[in-house]
Amino acid sequence: MNHKIALITGAGSGIGRAVALALGEKHYHLVLAGRRIETLEETAALLAGNDIKVSCVVADVCSTSSVDALFKSIHKDFGRLDLLFNNAGIGIGASIESLASDDWLKVMDTNVNGAFYCLQGAFRMMKEQDPMGGRIINNGSISAESPRPNSIAYTASKHAVLGMTKSTSLEGRAWNIACGQIDIGNATTDMGAAVSRGAQQADGSLKNEPLMDVVHVGEAVVYMDSLPLETNVQFMTVMATKMPFIGRG
Repeated sequence: MNHKIALITGAGSGIGRAVALALGEKHYHLVLAGRRIETLEETAALLAGNDIKVSCVVADVCSTSSVDALFKSIHKDFGRLDLLFNNAGIGIGASIESLASDDWLKVMDTNVNGAFYCLQGAFRMMKEQDPMGGRIINNGSISAESPRPNSIAYTASKHAVLGMTKSTSLEGRAWNIACGQIDIGNATTDMGAAVSRGAQQADGSLKNEPLMDVVHVGEAVVYMDSLPLETNVQFMTVMATKMPFIGRG
């Protein structure tokens, strides 16, 4: 059996864990990266029985030295990387006038700088490996297109991810590196559960929004990477069908 090698950042919970489980069922060897070894090992335990190799690596995507060490460990343990699911991210909600500068920097450091460091590491490795190439899937957000109220930091960060996806897709052509983005709306994660209990709408009202099973996010990522590198899903939106999205109305 030929196993693809996949790196998932933020793999200890939520969307990252769901994607790990979906890829594990397809017999990918997995590198699970995150800040807490305990949650990474919980994800790894759920993958038992899939006859795959799973490596848990504590990494802080905001640190270039930590990301460098992560990719060195992948090269040592597996020798190549076929897929990066660039997933680690945070959100801090606040109105424009009340958002603390430290909170703005926290969101940008994780969602923009961290995403770039991991993307850059994967790009470099995929360019040099033999056979050359691979796939990068960035976790964007429907906020990359349509924001929620009081989300300027998160929204700005996800617009930046959109730009990184486009630039990587363009520059990756010469090296057989395909880059796409999945924009996810209202999944059954800890972050998503909050909107089911009441989310502020564009008109100022609160509304309990529907959720979709996070399992379907994993299935979507599996589909995106099931295509040959000559074919790319540039952008995919997967969301609860009845949630507010277009115009957030």
